[in-house]
Amino acid sequence: MQEFESIYPKDKAQCYSLLQAQLKAMLENETNLISNLSNTSALINLALEDINWVGFYLMQDNELQLGPFQGKPACVHIPIGKGVCGTAVAEGRTQLVKDVHEFPGHIACDSASRSEIVIPIRKDNKIIGVLDIDSPSLGRFDHIDQEGLEELVRILEQSIQ
Repeated sequence: MQEFESIYPKDKAQCYSLLQAQLKAMLENETNLISNLSNTSALINLALEDINWVGFYLMQDNELQLGPFQGKPACVHIPIGKGVCGTAVAEGRTQLVKDVHEFPGHIACDSASRSEIVIPIRKDNKIIGVLDIDSPSLGRFDHIDQEGLEELVRILEQSIQ
């Protein structure tokens, strides 16, 4: 069996730069939200190492509901203000959690997850969902990940109609 060698650089900043360019190209002239979220989660899952879940939750009926993702089955409904995803919506800002077991009210969809980052997605200055990424490693995400992923979300937001 032949080993697959990733095309993505080990350097995080370079990896995110490549991801951003790929996402811009992938989303050009594409406006279908579900298709764009599906391809974005697949692209991130392909590029980032040491993650076990990446996907989206979308606002519906005043709660977050599961959207396109890569990984194990996940929680379907998340109330605003609950868990890392619900907190990101309630506070209107990225949540970077080094140890999910120390996060008050963490919702454990996958017991293997140890760290998490959640970025709100906006349309017309209103939060319409979140990008959620989990890792089985403590402290997997840092400020470079946060900046890189926030830029990916800004690119994605431009495709939302």
